[in-house]
Amino acid sequence: MEIAVEDLTVRYGRHLALAGVSLHLTEGVTGLLGPNGAGKSTLMKVLATLLPPQAGRVRIGPWVLPRDQHPVRERLGYLPQQFGLPGNLTGREYLQYAAAMKGAPAAEAEALLEAVGLAEAADRPIRTYSGGMHQRLGIAQALLGDPDLVVVDEPTAGLDPEQRTRFRHLLTRRRPGRVTLFSTHVVADLDQVADRVVVLHRGQVRFTGTLGELAALAEGWVWVMERPVGAPPPPGATVVSEQWADGQVLTRVIAPKRPDPAARPVPPTPEDGYLVVIRSAAPAERGDRR
Repeated sequence: MEIAVEDLTVRYGRHLALAGVSLHLTEGVTGLLGPNGAGKSTLMKVLATLLPPQAGRVRIGPWVLPRDQHPVRERLGYLPQQFGLPGNLTGREYLQYAAAMKGAPAAEAEALLEAVGLAEAADRPIRTYSGGMHQRLGIAQALLGDPDLVVVDEPTAGLDPEQRTRFRHLLTRRRPGRVTLFSTHVVADLDQVADRVVVLHRGQVRFTGTLGELAALAEGWVWVMERPVGAPPPPGATVVSEQWADGQVLTRVIAPKRPDPAARPVPPTPEDGYLVVIRSAAPAERGDRR
């Protein structure tokens, strides 16, 4: 399956959520990065057939939205950022109901309950579940039916670090022909699972490429320096992290030139590249343009 988005525009009243977004997504895992309000959830709602495009063209496989919503929904697994679950049902009852709606076998629902670590709590009412358990049940329903298109919006929110690692690999498991779009604002969530990343900012695509290419955008922009406790950061520099020791603060910053005579350059990370893109210090789009 392939997804082609051309000049997609969506407005909410006077607010321009997506401003002429164009993307080409192929088999594999695409990470969608961007700060709050960047347009990530809006784009995912369009692909999940919940929001019609107001301008532009969206093609999913051989189908065009919004005309061909039904066949797309038959092949879709979707986890929104916010979702409700019927608290009076047990986890098993809910997932078996979702499996029946998707035409998936009941055995698949049982296997997914095991995979997300809810087998022991499967016969408890959902209203007794913690927030993390709700999220895991949502992940399980998104994977029911072995969908060709998996769209998940902030799927690891509310999970502890061990669960985040476990479930991002479960969500991004490979299958020939499957397209997975994984939205997050945590760059580390995409490490070792994303084939490519897209950065959205203010409703526009700012970068498309690999994590390595994203890191390369920050080459020559990342510095480490020591400064006294209480001293302000250098003008024009973005502080990435600080470590305090012996009355000094070891500070990692992003700046277009050496921010202090004692500052030394260090290799960039994908997160550094992301920050460079967000502060509009890099070209609007660079890297793999597939």
